[in-house]
Amino acid sequence: RDLLPWAVALIALCALIALVAGQRVAASRGSSLAGPVNALPQAGLDFPAPGQAGGRAPDISGMSPRERATRLYDRIMALHEQGKTDSVQFMALNMFVPQLRSMEPLDAHLRYDLGRVGEVAGTVDVAMAQADTILASQPNHLLGLILASRAARMNGDEIAARAFDRRVIAAARSERARQLEEYTAHAADIDSGLAEARRSIE
Repeated sequence: RDLLPWAVALIALCALIALVAGQRVAASRGSSLAGPVNALPQAGLDFPAPGQAGGRAPDISGMSPRERATRLYDRIMALHEQGKTDSVQFMALNMFVPQLRSMEPLDAHLRYDLGRVGEVAGTVDVAMAQADTILASQPNHLLGLILASRAARMNGDEIAARAFDRRVIAAARSERARQLEEYTAHAADIDSGLAEARRSIE
């Protein structure tokens, strides 16, 4: 059961290899100082540490596995907000997934992070597989429900998405009272997910 979500995730992410390879070939033909806005990540350029205006990227070699995973996740989300889709896909496939593979078995927090990265990378199968795995053991898990709703909408299944929306609204109060670590870390995601859910069923 634990291997199935990984198999789906890796199959979906491997579809990105051809795209990334083509972009790397194209990037190698130009100057690194005059690259496109969506250039692939370069240590010390794309990823300054929080509070830094630039310069060298932080050394993650001394971080714990979870700290490295969190740092990679934050960088991927930042790149997504900047519209750097190719960099998101490159980091997801070549850095984030291998990091999480080294941390198996994954808890619900890490599974949400993987699913969310799959979502922003455009690999809906990854998002849905992780949501399904979370909800199989915790049917009312807020982040699992929000991820499942978004994955359903990516698949064009509005009926399923609204069903998940109703579940997350119904479970919100009791689940938040659990004060899970992932709920604190992703409080903004929960707030936005609840707002989206309420709008969808009005």
